[in-house]
Amino acid sequence: MLYLKIRLLLVILLTSSLLNALLAAPPGYITTPDGIIVFTDPLVTGTSNAVKLEVIADNIIRVIATPGNEIAPTQSLVTIYGKRTGLSWNTFSSKESVTLKTKSITAIVDLKAGTINFLNRDGKKILGEKMPLGRHFQPTVFEGKRLFRLTQTFQTTPDDAWYGFGQHQDGICNYRGQQVDLFQNNTEVAVPFLISCKNYGILWDNYSHTTGGDTRPLHPLSSLQLFSKKGEAGWLTASYANNRLHPSEVIAERAVSGIDMGYLDDTRIGLPSEFSPSSGIITWEGNLASDLSGLHQFRFTFGGSLKVWLNGKLVLDHWRKAWNPALALIPFHFKKGEKIPVKIEWVPEGGASYISLKWQEPLNAAEQNSFGFSSEAGKQIDYYFIYGNNMDEVISGYRNLTGKAHIVPKWALGFWQSRERYKTQDEILSTVDEFRKRKIPIDNIVLDWSYWREAEWGSQDFDETRFPNPDSMIDVLHKKYNTKIMISVWPKFYEGISAYNEFDKNGWLYKRNIADRQRDWIGKGYVSTFYDAFNENARKGFWNLIHKKIYTKGIDAWWMDASEPDILSNVDPERRKLQMNPTALGSAAEYLNAYPLQNAKGIYEGQRSTDPDKRVFLLTRSGFAGSQRYAAAIWSGDIGSTWRDMKTQITAGINFSLSGLPYWTMDIGGFVVPEKFEKPDAESLEEWRELNTRWYQFGAFVPLFRSHGQFPYREIFNIAPDDHAAYRSFLYYDKLRYRLLPYIYSLAGATYHRNYTIMRALVMDFASDTAVLNIGDQYMFGPSLLINPVYEYKQTQRELYLPNCAGWYDLYSGKWFKAGQKINAAAPYERIPVFVKAGSIIPFGPELQYTAEKPADTVTLNIYTGADAAFDLYEDEGTNYNYEKGDFTIIPIKYSEATKTITIGDRKGSFIGMPQKRTFRINLITPNRAQQLDFDARSNEVISYQGKIVAIKM
Repeated sequence: MLYLKIRLLLVILLTSSLLNALLAAPPGYITTPDGIIVFTDPLVTGTSNAVKLEVIADNIIRVIATPGNEIAPTQSLVTIYGKRTGLSWNTFSSKESVTLKTKSITAIVDLKAGTINFLNRDGKKILGEKMPLGRHFQPTVFEGKRLFRLTQTFQTTPDDAWYGFGQHQDGICNYRGQQVDLFQNNTEVAVPFLISCKNYGILWDNYSHTTGGDTRPLHPLSSLQLFSKKGEAGWLTASYANNRLHPSEVIAERAVSGIDMGYLDDTRIGLPSEFSPSSGIITWEGNLASDLSGLHQFRFTFGGSLKVWLNGKLVLDHWRKAWNPALALIPFHFKKGEKIPVKIEWVPEGGASYISLKWQEPLNAAEQNSFGFSSEAGKQIDYYFIYGNNMDEVISGYRNLTGKAHIVPKWALGFWQSRERYKTQDEILSTVDEFRKRKIPIDNIVLDWSYWREAEWGSQDFDETRFPNPDSMIDVLHKKYNTKIMISVWPKFYEGISAYNEFDKNGWLYKRNIADRQRDWIGKGYVSTFYDAFNENARKGFWNLIHKKIYTKGIDAWWMDASEPDILSNVDPERRKLQMNPTALGSAAEYLNAYPLQNAKGIYEGQRSTDPDKRVFLLTRSGFAGSQRYAAAIWSGDIGSTWRDMKTQITAGINFSLSGLPYWTMDIGGFVVPEKFEKPDAESLEEWRELNTRWYQFGAFVPLFRSHGQFPYREIFNIAPDDHAAYRSFLYYDKLRYRLLPYIYSLAGATYHRNYTIMRALVMDFASDTAVLNIGDQYMFGPSLLINPVYEYKQTQRELYLPNCAGWYDLYSGKWFKAGQKINAAAPYERIPVFVKAGSIIPFGPELQYTAEKPADTVTLNIYTGADAAFDLYEDEGTNYNYEKGDFTIIPIKYSEATKTITIGDRKGSFIGMPQKRTFRINLITPNRAQQLDFDARSNEVISYQGKIVAIKM
C-alpha cells in the first residue's frame, strides 16, 4: 500500500512538473477530457496566452482564449448544451502545430501564436484565424475590475459571404466589407452570430457592446479632407435657416468639421442658440477629398428629413420620426485627391432630433477577406465554430448550442390586428366584432401600452374607467369571437407605486434613472426605472406580478415592449450602461446586450411552471442569441411608414432568420407615420393605401402576420372601403394565409423537430448559384414559395431573379418559367409576384375565419412537377407541449418525376383528436398544363386516406 501511495505521489508530481514546465516555457500543449489547451510563445504574442479547444459535437468546436495561462470557468447565458456521449477525436502534433480532428472537422493550432485553421473532412480549409496576430486583449477597467476589450479576426476567401448578426435597418444583405454595431436599440437587435455561404458559423459568446464584420474604428467627418463652399480647406460650410420653406434666409453660418449629434441632448451643444429646430433647416456644403482610393462607407444616424448629394447626385432622401433615429449607409468610390462636391440638407423635428455622420475607409486586399468580432468588455475570448453540409445544418448546430425553438401556438400563425393603441374595452370588442361581421379572418387582437391609469405604469392594473371589466372582455373575445388577446407588459415602473416599492425594497431595480430624476414623455412626465432582469428573484417577482394581475384573467400571450432595455430612448451606450449599473451578475458593460434574453427567460419559466400545459408565446422588441428557447418571437420595432422602411424590412427579416431565431415579424404599414399620411390629401391617401397594400402582401409571407402602428388606424376597413383594391387585396392574402396553414404549421413543426428556418435567404436553398449571394429583396417562404415584395410606389412590374433549379411556376396562373434568369414579373396593384419551385408539394387547407374553426380534414395537394418532390405534413394538438413528449403526426407525401407517382405514406405517430380520415384533392401542375390557383375548381384526383400508404400514378 505504501508503495502504491509513493508511486501515485510521483505521478502527481511528474504531471504537475510537466504542466509547470509547459506554463514556464511555452509553446506547448496538453490534452484535456474534452480537447486540448495550447500555451503560446510570449515572443510572438507578447505574453503567454492559453488557447483551449473543446469538442462539443463532431461539427462544433468551442475556442476559449485568455490573456494569460489561466482559463477561468464561466457560466454562459447563451448556451445550454449538454455533453454528447460517444464523441471521439484524435490529436497529432508536430514541431510547429497541434491538430485536433473529429469525424467532421479538423482544427490545426499554431503552437507559437495559438492561431487556428479549420478544415473539412477532406482537408480543405474552411476558415482560419488571422495570422499572426488576429487575436487581441486590450486591458480596460469597469467598476474597478480588470477586464479586456476582446478582438478576434478571421481570414477567409474572396468567394465568401456573411450573414446574420441579428436584425438591422441598414438594408444590407451580405455583410462582407460592412461593419455591424451590436447594441440593443429600438429597431436594432443584436445577435452575435455570423453564418457564411461556405457553411460555417461563428457564435460569439459575449454580451457587451460589440462590433462585427469590419471591426476597424469608424472615423469622424473631420478625418476627411474638407473644403468649404468657398474652397477654404479644413471645414464644410453650415448654413442655418429658421424657415425651412426659405432655406436661403440664413440666420447663421458656421465652419463645421464634424456632424456628431447622434444621441439624446447632443443637439443642445451642437446647434446655434438662435436656431429653431422646430421650424428650421440646416445645410452643409463644400467638397470632400480623400488620400485613399476606393470604396468609402458613409454612415448617417438621423431623425427628421435628410437629403444628401454627392458629386451633384441625390444619393439619399429619407425621413424618420425625430425621437427614433434611423441608420442610412452611403457607399461612394473616391479617387485619391479628387474633390467631390457634397451637400447635406437636414430638417430636424422639434428639439429632440438627431444627426451624426461617420465614415469607414476602404479595405485593402487582405482586409476584404477578413471579418471579426470586437467586444468592449470580457475576461476571455469565447466562441463556437460550427460547420455543416449546408446552412441549415449550421443553424441546427447553433440551436443545439443555444436551445430549440418551440412551436408557436397554432393561432399565432393566423392574422393579428393591433394599433397604437386601443384605448378602451369597447374599442377592442367592437374592432373584433367588425372583423367577424365582415368575415375577415383573424386570430389575435393586441392590447398595447397604457391600459393602466396614467400615473401607474408598472402596476399592471387596468384603468377601470376605460376597462371596467377586463375579465369579461377577455371571456367575450374567447367565447363569442374565438379570438385570442395579447397584452403589452413593460419591465418599467413608476416611482412610488406599490409594485415599485416592493421591487425597490428587494433591491430589484436599476436606480440611476431615479437618482437622475429623469422624467418620461407621458402627461406631466413621470420618474421611472426598469427591473434588473439579471436577478433571478427579480425575474420571479416580475412573473408573479403579471401572473396575479393579468394572466389569471385569461390572457393568451405577452407583448414585451422596450426590452432592450429602453429605459430612456436614444441614449448612447455609455449612458445605457450607467442606467443599468450594476446588474446582479456584474457590470453593465459586461452584460449590456443580454437583457432581453433574461427578461424573456423570467416570463417563459414563470408561465411554464404555473401553467405547464399551455404554450408560452412572447413577442418582444429585442432579442439575443438563445431567445428562441424562451418562446420569444421578435418584431422589428418602431419602423417608419415609408417605402424605404418597407424595403429594409426584407433584409432585416432575412438576416434575423439567418441568425438562428426563426420567428420574426414587423409592423405592417410601419409604426411611425409621416405627416402627409396623418391628415392626407387625396393623393397622399391613395399612396397610404397602396403602401399598406404592398406591405400586407409582403407580411402574409413572413413567419408571423400582424398589422400595427400609430394613427391612422390600421384595420383594413379603416384604411380603405370594401370596394377598393387595397381592401380586396388584403382580404385575398389574409384568406390565402389561412389556406396555407397546413404548409405553414408543418414548417413550424420542422423548426422544432429539425431546426428548420421558415423565412429563408436564397443562399440557403440555392447555394451553388452565386447570383443569389447579394439578393436581399427576395426570399423563400419554406422550401417552395419564392416571395418578391413590391416596395416602390405605383410599381406594377418588378425585376426579380429565378434561382437555378428545375424551373418555376407562377403561383396564381400556374405558368412555367425557366430558372437561372432575371425576369420582369407582373405586379398589379392587388398581387405581388410569388413563384413556386418545380419539385414542390404545397398542402392547402379549408377556408377559415380562425385557425381552430375546423380541422383540415380535406387537404388540397398542389404538385408542381419538373423534379422529385417531398413534403412532411405535420400536425399536433396546437396549443400545448405534448409534442415534446412525442404526441404529433407526420404524413410523408412524395412525388416521383420519373414514374409520375404520388405516394401518401403511412401516418407516423398520433395525438389526441387527430383526424382519423381525410380527403386529399390532388392537382398536378406541369410546364405544359398550367393550372390557376382556384380552390373551387375540380381536382385531378381525389384520394380517401385513413393513415395507410396510398399511391397513385398521374
